[in-house]
Amino acid sequence: MDVALSKNGARALRLFFALIVAFLYAPIVILLIFSFNDSDIPTFPLSGFTLRWYHDFLVNADLRAALERSALIAVATSVGAVVLGVLASIALARRRFRGKAAVAALLLSPLVIPYVVFGISLLLLFHTLGVANGLPTVVIGHIVITLPYTILVLVPRLQQIDASLEEAAFDLGASRLRTFRSITLPLILPAVVSAFLIAFTTSFDEYAVASFVVGTTPTFPIYLYSALRFPSQLPQVIAVAVVVLVLSLVVVATAELGRRVAERRTPLEV
Repeated sequence: MDVALSKNGARALRLFFALIVAFLYAPIVILLIFSFNDSDIPTFPLSGFTLRWYHDFLVNADLRAALERSALIAVATSVGAVVLGVLASIALARRRFRGKAAVAALLLSPLVIPYVVFGISLLLLFHTLGVANGLPTVVIGHIVITLPYTILVLVPRLQQIDASLEEAAFDLGASRLRTFRSITLPLILPAVVSAFLIAFTTSFDEYAVASFVVGTTPTFPIYLYSALRFPSQLPQVIAVAVVVLVLSLVVVATAELGRRVAERRTPLEV
């Protein structure tokens, strides 16, 4: 008998799953609790309930500027990564050419390169080329590290689509651009949205690469890391972390539900 199918095995698996969930989400719950603690020091027992830390970070001009900066970088990164990811995915899923495996390995290589090493490499490259560090250099670095994620999302979706749909459009006289706009893009749109959100969240939270090429304008993760050195700013850091976390969960959950609904309603074959 399979142990997993027995009653004791099922109970053990459920207990193990519950422990994993608790291990992963208990820090988030604790963070949420401390964001309402009426004390500069996040310790138990709690001193009282307050919303002061949320008000403080809302009126903190430097913190809001860092948030806006990171959001701008994340949007630019997501657009660039999705555009390049769509082009690369179409080439990998629909074309046959010599060195295809090598090209795929090169595009996915940022997944196995440590971000610290990659950040140092970018810093040396921009210095050699005479490019000043700033938001554009962060966007370039983030596009490179998020591109593999967009490819990994888009290629499987393209492989699920019956190629005869595009061939039928060609037979009816549609150009490649018209075929992509009218046939391919609507079918891969759920994957495009997922790839955009993955690239956005990856860029918004990225610290290692940005710390080398950001220059004098800190992004949100860099600002948070710097603020941790000052105990008086810790409650604001906790509050803004909770807000960002909740918004991220809501956006990702909504997008995933929308993607599943769209995939069920969209035919992939003729």
